[in-house]
Amino acid sequence: MKLEASEYARRRQQLMAQMSDNSIAIIPSSPVHVRNRDVEYLFRQDSDFYYLSGFDEEHAVLVLIPGREYGEYVLFCQEKIKEQEIWTGRRVGPEAALERLGADDAFPITDIDDILPGLIEGRDKIYANLGVSPDFDNQLMGWVNHIKSQVRNGSRPPREFSGLDHILHEMRLIKSEAEIDLMRQAAAISANAHCRAMQMVEPGMYEYQLDAEIMRTFMAAGSRWPAYPSIVGSGENACILHYTRNDAQIQDGDLILIDAGCELDYYASDITRTFPANGHFSAEQKALYNLVLDSQYAAMDWIKAGNRWNDPHDAAVTVLVEGLLALGLLSGDPDEILASGEYRRFYMHKTGHWLGMDVHDVGEYRIDGEPRRLENGMVMTVEPGLYVAPDDETVEARWRGIGIRIEDDVVVRADGCDVLTAGVPKTVEEIEALVQGGLTD
Repeated sequence: MKLEASEYARRRQQLMAQMSDNSIAIIPSSPVHVRNRDVEYLFRQDSDFYYLSGFDEEHAVLVLIPGREYGEYVLFCQEKIKEQEIWTGRRVGPEAALERLGADDAFPITDIDDILPGLIEGRDKIYANLGVSPDFDNQLMGWVNHIKSQVRNGSRPPREFSGLDHILHEMRLIKSEAEIDLMRQAAAISANAHCRAMQMVEPGMYEYQLDAEIMRTFMAAGSRWPAYPSIVGSGENACILHYTRNDAQIQDGDLILIDAGCELDYYASDITRTFPANGHFSAEQKALYNLVLDSQYAAMDWIKAGNRWNDPHDAAVTVLVEGLLALGLLSGDPDEILASGEYRRFYMHKTGHWLGMDVHDVGEYRIDGEPRRLENGMVMTVEPGLYVAPDDETVEARWRGIGIRIEDDVVVRADGCDVLTAGVPKTVEEIEALVQGGLTD
């Protein structure tokens, strides 16, 4: 599933409507990164660039010039040169970019030094995300300095630079229904991958074998890569928040925490489930798991348009603190524990983040210093957890080394939230049944 060309055109028009008069926006593609020696990392387009163009080639620059007589959308990209395409693959090329990408003008990227200064000259303001790519910043300043050097000949350099990220990232924060449909599809693929991992797990396996099954499921369904490095943490490894080594052998009695989500046409999913390798939660694992699940339900009750960003987190923390007190992992007055943050040794992260083209997506969490209000079309994760360090001698040994997180992706709606990741079970009974049932195909 891909977004229609009209979606990208609408975004460009929406952005230009918010730009100042007589301005220009310049957005480069992602650079190519070298992995080692002459081996490059797989190319992944810059999210802002792709959001406005739907174009996934490297060595390109997108230019928007509101009100330009000869067309507002200008694209610089690589030429179609047969000898080069034999080595590096097919290119769209400037000519096809006019029809396929909706550009008003398209030029070879090798001509940018000759053409772009002329498009900048006479503009009052340049919108650009300076500080992201030093190489491109230097190139941009070179064009501006060239214009400045021609002032005596009548050239007029821009008077102001402005960051593009605030406008563009606020646009990206509110998803269209087409974007939500695409994210729903990504979530369904990821949910299936989590189910497969639960069905195939056996004590004695290695974490990377589950990682491999997750990736296989992603790719078999049309996703080319994960949205982020998958976390497959068994036993004590589940207490490491960003554990990605995934190389330990899974032991009988271990809980396995999998945080994994696919990317589909540049849109991310993000799911975490925690399940027992042998199909049975121990009493301690079950108690902590149900506490985390209750806190997630409490958080979701607060997700609807008009509520504040921090309301779900506050609701989750309140439930977790009450439960930890009941289980004896904390002691004292709940209000004092909440105020002091003593609970953070068991729960040290927030309950969610924005989700979209980036797994930790763009958009402000506070407006004028206050938690922002949720709006229809925002997409966020809901991911409370508990992590009892294996060396925490302040708690009984039976609790140590248990790490649990439960994460779902939801769309904010006027009357609540729409759970995109409901396809993977999360109650104790559902999980035990799925693990014990094993693979059926």
